Amino acid sequence: MSLQRDFQTMVPFEVCAPAQQRIPFVFNSPHSGHYYPPEFLQQSRLDAHDIRQSEDCYVDELFASAVPLGAPLLRAHFPRAYLDVNREPYELDPKMFNEPVPSYANIRSVRVAGGLGTVARIVGEGQDIYKSRLPLNEAMDRIETIYKPYHHQLGQLLSDTRAQFGYAVLIDCHSMPSGVEWGEPNSLTNQPSRPDFIIGDRFGRSCSDALSWAAIELLQNMGYHVAHNKPYAGGYITEHYGRPHRDFHALQIEINRALYVNETSLERLPSFATLYRDLAQFMADLTALPDYVFLRHQQAAE
Repeated sequence: MSLQRDFQTMVPFEVCAPAQQRIPFVFNSPHSGHYYPPEFLQQSRLDAHDIRQSEDCYVDELFASAVPLGAPLLRAHFPRAYLDVNREPYELDPKMFNEPVPSYANIRSVRVAGGLGTVARIVGEGQDIYKSRLPLNEAMDRIETIYKPYHHQLGQLLSDTRAQFGYAVLIDCHSMPSGVEWGEPNSLTNQPSRPDFIIGDRFGRSCSDALSWAAIELLQNMGYHVAHNKPYAGGYITEHYGRPHRDFHALQIEINRALYVNETSLERLPSFATLYRDLAQFMADLTALPDYVFLRHQQAAE
């Protein structure tokens, strides 16, 4: 299998950009891709529906209002089951491949142990993707021809944004299964609390505190239940690009899929339109935050 065969009719990813960028924000949807190359599906023990269990269905659509606001949106067309760009470039499970992995590969990360490395072993609740081991050069090809260009594009968007506005804000957009639990059980029902959104900032390291709390407050004021950093504090993208001391802020947003999609059939629910409108308002308000929210550390240094 090769990139040329896998993506003959579909580019692996694209930037949806306004005619002119008007705000210092970049939106990113790395897990909403749903083009599954035919040869990839032939390698899988799963059918075309079951393999989509790890997909952030329609998240790129939910955040599409970022573009008319004046911000670029980078979105993947390749699926997370094929390649996960929210990992280090070489988080590889040696048990997945016919040949030894390179010595520089991270084979001991928690994510690799869980089957969710750069090239994932499982989807959903532990279902194996592949019928047999893969040639190592297939994983390396995906990393060289998709992973690295994707991150080059994302890094360039952020660098260009900071050059134009003095700082850049990355909003990394994801969804989560509805079964995710948070906090203490509900006092009335004694059932586990389940958040509608989780805001992740790597426990304050990836962005201005004011950005995180503004995002939380905006969503709470809309009536949503919002968690902060637990159980998702942000993945590789948030950690790698969030450098507030260098004027790069990164915030991860996780949306409970039950808000907008049938998690079995993957069909949009009628509530999809309401969530879309709420997110459009959320983005408009979040991107209107004043500059001092992001540049305060510079003022303190002065």
